[in-house]
Amino acid sequence: MKWSPRIIALSLAVILAIAGSGCAKKPAKTTPVPPAPTTTTTTTPTPTPPPTPPPTPAPAPEPPKPAVTASDLQVIHFAYDSFQLDDAARSALDSNGKLLRDNPGLSVSIDGHCDERGTVEYNQALGQKRAEAVQQYLNDQGIPSTRFRVISYGKERPVDEGHDEAAWARNRRVEFTPR
Repeated sequence: MKWSPRIIALSLAVILAIAGSGCAKKPAKTTPVPPAPTTTTTTTPTPTPPPTPPPTPAPAPEPPKPAVTASDLQVIHFAYDSFQLDDAARSALDSNGKLLRDNPGLSVSIDGHCDERGTVEYNQALGQKRAEAVQQYLNDQGIPSTRFRVISYGKERPVDEGHDEAAWARNRRVEFTPR
């Protein structure tokens, strides 16, 4: 004899309905709690202790330092076709180094840039050398290199689009970007 899927499904539903209803549950027996004994003895009231002073509040936490932004870090400028640090660059790096030491959780990107003169490949390499020179100077000041990411943009991101010496001087730089 072949069982059709309808008969099987109906049989299964009936079995589940019977098993689900089961027998009625018996109520749990609870034993009554005897009443508390009453005593007729008189007691003298005990004096109330003086109230304890409230605990002194904890001192207010020191307000968090404001987040360091790119404008807090000085831009380092370079001479034409050079990655050597001059006195002005060292002075700016000393200031940036102090800021980095005061904020040990701060990591930065050191971005090397060049002016528009020269080939793309040459300026990419020069920007890299400038960024690495800055990183080495800061490493010598005790700031670990793990806090830096060195990148070169070559001549691809000028800060001044001009085509004269003043514009080129502004474009020969290393910038710091907090990350």
